[in-house]
Formats: sequence, C-alpha cells, structure tokens
Amino acid sequence: MVAMSVRTETTAPAHRSGFACFVGRPNAGKSTLTNALVGTKVAITSNRPQTTRHTVRGIVHRPDAQLVLVDTPGLHKPRTLLGERLNDVVRTTWAEVDVIGFCLPANEKLGPGDRYIAKELGEVRKTPKVAIVTKTDLVDSKHLAEQLLAIDRLGAELGIEWAEIIPVSAVGDSQVGLLADLLVPLLPEGPALYPEGDLTDEPEQVMVAELIREAALEGVRDELPHSIAVVVEEMLPREDRPADKPLLDIHANIYIERPSQKGIIIGPKGARLKEVGTKSRRHIEALLGTPVFLDLHVKVAKDWQRDPKQLRRLGF
Repeated sequence: MVAMSVRTETTAPAHRSGFACFVGRPNAGKSTLTNALVGTKVAITSNRPQTTRHTVRGIVHRPDAQLVLVDTPGLHKPRTLLGERLNDVVRTTWAEVDVIGFCLPANEKLGPGDRYIAKELGEVRKTPKVAIVTKTDLVDSKHLAEQLLAIDRLGAELGIEWAEIIPVSAVGDSQVGLLADLLVPLLPEGPALYPEGDLTDEPEQVMVAELIREAALEGVRDELPHSIAVVVEEMLPREDRPADKPLLDIHANIYIERPSQKGIIIGPKGARLKEVGTKSRRHIEALLGTPVFLDLHVKVAKDWQRDPKQLRRLGF
C-alpha cells in the first residue's frame, strides 16, 4: 500500500480595492464617519445640515485592502438649482461605486427623508447596501435596538436586502474598525488604486477652500450656510524666503448671496472674519505642513445658488 501525502498550500487572501459611498439625509454623520475611517480630516464637518458639496474621496489603506470612500452631499428635496445639481451628483455616484453605506442617525426616528432615500436605493439593484446606524453614543441600548429593528423593517418593506446593519459612533470611535472589516469583503479583488500614504484625491486648493468654509459656517445664523461659497484665487510660495522658513500666501474669497449677509460674516469691527481666518489657517497649516499667510475677502454674488453662470464660476 502506497502512503500518499497531501500537501495543502495556504494562500493569502486576495487583496481587494474599490469604492464605497456614504449616503443619507443631511447631517446624518457621513463626513464625520469618513474622517474617522481615514484617520484624519478629509471632509468638512459641521452641525449645520448640507455642508458637503464636493464628493470627497477618503482613502483607507489596509494590508488586505484599499477602501476609497466617496462622501456625497445629503440627498434632499431640492429648492434651488444648486440643490438639483447636488442630488444629481449623489445619483451618479451611486451608479459607480462597489458598495453603498446608508447612514441613519440612532438619535432620530426614521422620517420621510430616510424613506425618500431608501426608496431611491431600492432602485439601485446590483450594488450591495449596508445600513450604518450613526451617532450611537447619543442613545441608550433600548433606543438603539428599536432603531435597528425599524431599519430592518424599512428594508423588508422596500425590497432592500441589507448586506449588513451595523451601529457605529465615529465620535466615540465605537465599531469604526468593524465597519471597515464589513465593507472590505464587498469590494472586488484588485490591486491598490492609489499610492500608499495618499489620504484623498481632492486637489489641495479645494480642500483649503472647504476648511475656510467650515470655519465660516461655525456659529452663524441659520439662514446663512447654503449661501456661503469659498474660492481660493491663489496659492503661491512667498518669494525671497529662506529654505528653512517657507511661507505660503493664500488669497481666498468668501461669497455670499446678499449684501445684508456681509455683516454676519465680517462681524463687529471685523472680529468674526478674523476668527474665521485664525481657525481655518490652523487647519490649513496642519493639512499642508507649512506656515500660511491667509488673505480673506468677503464678496457678494447675488443669488448665486439659482444662477447657472455663477454656479459654474464657483465650481458647481
């Protein structure tokens, strides 16, 4: 009798790479979650709804995978041309990603806005969908359990089969790593799409403008957030500086829609604008790793959200 030896080869799991996008109504915690997964600030966050206007790609590097996060604006019933364009961005993104994460805050009952998005998601047949219950640090376990059941029922009702339902807290850093573990198997096999060390493919100028807009949004009255746009006109290294003491000159304009809003942004004796400059400069220097001289001006672009020509000029 001949003894047969069976040699089993253990093969390492294949590397996966692909795109995931977070959707949800405005202020559902999408940008905060993107930043938590990437481990640094790539999307602007604000307690004001509807602050994301560009799809920001955050890149999560792991030994077994590269997960590219596409952060979309919140889908909402549009009231302006800008709103319609933002919704188009969301739908185009859904059609192109490998997995969709639907963000639903734990501390708010499911409402018409969530149902509106879920209904649209039901139309996207092939893409796997993960329900992500955000802001779990704001509720107790009883409320969380009720929300998980409600989301399960919503999926069943609209014919959506959730690949996963996962509760997370980006602020409390709870289950953020687990979320990445669940998203990775839903990506296709393939090599890394971006070089190691890249955290986003957003142009620096766009990120700088977003940081200025985030600082300008803090503490302003309700009517203003949608009316603020920021354009970086120029980013140039200051000439005649010694190599060990570089300085980057950044000239940017903050655009609002009406002259009456100018005073809100500038503040008494220019105090608010100064604060916006100080706060955003700190973040810009951390992002670019170099000292910055920031020159900010506030300008009126009348009703820019409704004017196709102005929307184009402001980058939408």
